[in-house]
Amino acid sequence: MARTTPGVTRERILDEAVRLFATRGYDATSVVDIQVACGLAPGSGALYKHFRSKRELLEQAVRRNMETLARSQAEAMTEVPADPRAALRLLAEVVWRVLDSERELVRIMIREFGGFPELFEQMWQGVLANVYRVGAGWIARLRETGQATVADPEATAAVLLASLTYYPILHTLIGHTPGDLDRERFLAAWLEHAEATIGLR
Repeated sequence: MARTTPGVTRERILDEAVRLFATRGYDATSVVDIQVACGLAPGSGALYKHFRSKRELLEQAVRRNMETLARSQAEAMTEVPADPRAALRLLAEVVWRVLDSERELVRIMIREFGGFPELFEQMWQGVLANVYRVGAGWIARLRETGQATVADPEATAAVLLASLTYYPILHTLIGHTPGDLDRERFLAAWLEHAEATIGLR
């Protein structure tokens, strides 16, 4: 029987739970699986010193990672470049950095959304919805100052964000994207499309 590993922390348990939920799925992962992955003795009950249930473990893991993402996104978006083209590149880099850093969390969200809609709604509102609001407001200001000719800033921001997130999410899920383009080639085409869609002058 495995021995309990001294010093197994709450963070280690969260990390292993996220990894197992992402690879196996929530229902297929047992508390014993998580304990073994952490080096805890199966049946020892050590995990319950930190979390009351597997559900609470998932909730805490999502909230922890979501808070990290929100801080990272807020820090990156504090100073939007004055040059609209540089600002578009920054937006793309922030969105991709968020999704790349939390691939396992993205897998969990997509696989388990039906069972925990309220939990993943918090993730959406805390991270990507905020990026959308920032982007839509920025595009609207470009139009107001005569730097762009876009007719509908809100809808345009939605289309641009959806196409931007599509690439890393699809790559995370199946390892392919249409055309299997490399990232820089996709990004170059996205930036060209975004500039034309916004109507940058």
